[in-house]
Amino acid sequence: MATEDLSSALPSPAHPLANPGYGKRGTPDQVPLRRDSFAHLPLRARYLAGFIDALPEHAAMDAKTLAKEQPLYGQAAVRSALNELSATGHLRRVRCLSDLGAESGTTRWVFRTYWSRTARTNEWWTRFLSGDVPELELESAPGLRPAEPQQPVRSDAYRCLTQLGLRDPRLILSAADCAALEEVATEWLAREPDPQLFTQAMTAGLPDVVHSPRAFVARRLRDKLPPERPRFDPTQTPHQAERHRNLVECTECGVPGRPEAIPDGLCRACRPANVRTPARI
Repeated sequence: MATEDLSSALPSPAHPLANPGYGKRGTPDQVPLRRDSFAHLPLRARYLAGFIDALPEHAAMDAKTLAKEQPLYGQAAVRSALNELSATGHLRRVRCLSDLGAESGTTRWVFRTYWSRTARTNEWWTRFLSGDVPELELESAPGLRPAEPQQPVRSDAYRCLTQLGLRDPRLILSAADCAALEEVATEWLAREPDPQLFTQAMTAGLPDVVHSPRAFVARRLRDKLPPERPRFDPTQTPHQAERHRNLVECTECGVPGRPEAIPDGLCRACRPANVRTPARI
């Protein structure tokens, strides 16, 4: 393992996606990827961090799939690396209450893995998972020089548009195409916030040849725009509001709890006494 090439951590384009509503979810306000973004991590966790960071939204994040899709580590090693990534502030496994069962009056939970290239504090994760998203001051990020040019922060809609070509080459869009379609795609995702459902709606049943991907996607964005759904009511009772909270799962054993009750993403029973805690944002 001493000669491991970390560049081999890049996933293949065929990495499996999770079921709708599940899988990898990014977090906002991350610093741009650098060669030393994960230099503070042990080698195994560093390798897996590079692999996960390159995965698209909604990629399957269970240990079995991650072990199968990269060549160096088996399931046990992957689970240990995920624990290290959780303890160092890069990852949280979360149960989220889904709206999919609301019409039938049932409760449905989906399971997501939130990923942050930037190591975050427990306080940041608690605020983020409670719906209070803190803004990142880029100049305070470790290893980032203030004079270094910053990449523009792209919206979820823009990122979803850029990934259509990865799912089907007939829908490869240019940067100008994505920018032109970003506003209407943002409206689409405001009504149906699941990017995987967005991708399925854009790529299902394509003709053999798409002569103009930009015009084709623009037409589908208009024709398949979801209906507006009732929005969260801020006047609901505390008991009702509690049902909308995210529950963090212990990365090791899966026991659920509020974000503040599972620091470093590990419950008390699974959290080692000598957790490494590097500087976080």
